[in-house]
Amino acid sequence: MIIFWRGIPRQFFSTLLLTGFSLTGNATHLDSATQVQQQIHNKANRSQQQVEKLDDQTRAMLSEFREASLELKNLKVYHDQLEKIVKSQEQEKVDLKEQMLEIEITQRNILPLMLRMQKVLEQFVELDAPFLEQERQLRIKGLQQMMDRSDVDQSEKYRRLIEAYMIETDYGRTIESYTGPIELDGQQNTVDFLRFGRLGLYYLTMDGTRAGYWMAKERRWESLPDSYRSSILQGLRIAKKQAAPDLLKLPVTAPETIQ
Repeated sequence: MIIFWRGIPRQFFSTLLLTGFSLTGNATHLDSATQVQQQIHNKANRSQQQVEKLDDQTRAMLSEFREASLELKNLKVYHDQLEKIVKSQEQEKVDLKEQMLEIEITQRNILPLMLRMQKVLEQFVELDAPFLEQERQLRIKGLQQMMDRSDVDQSEKYRRLIEAYMIETDYGRTIESYTGPIELDGQQNTVDFLRFGRLGLYYLTMDGTRAGYWMAKERRWESLPDSYRSSILQGLRIAKKQAAPDLLKLPVTAPETIQ
């Protein structure tokens, strides 16, 4: 006997129910497989991201390692160079100490030498022809005072002393005219002096009436005949650059033989 359910055979309805259950079960298994696949895929993505992240970290660490290696290399080069500099400085310190010792010895030796030079210059000016007497004596006095001063370096003392020697040396190769005092017949007079190096020293009174020259051997002034006045006057004009150089007829002191 076949029972119908609202026109559908009951047996067929059971088959449909069983089929539906079967389909539902398959769908459930499919969804589970899909979820598993998705999970696997997500895990794969996360793994890939982790791998990429680790790869980036590895590259960053490698870059940092290379930079650190380069910095270490540069530091080693710098350190080696510093060692050379320190060694050089140590050697310079040794050399400097030796030089300072030599300088100290030189200073002890040069001070007596400068004192002798200052004394020789003083004697030379005293025995020389009496030109620019006030200026030269002031220079000598200044040197004497400077040599006793403690606030003046040895190098400055030596420089000033050599400078004074050079000035005196220049007097021997220059021509000069200047006005100054002279004692004539026991009276002070102002005259024009004419100096030809150290070869001759002459004077001419301001009114042009008297002339004379310095006799080095006798160490005195000697009057000159009137015929020499024009030559001295011309020499004064040459020294003042008021006339061109010319030959002058003037007496000179004969050179002496140095024993």
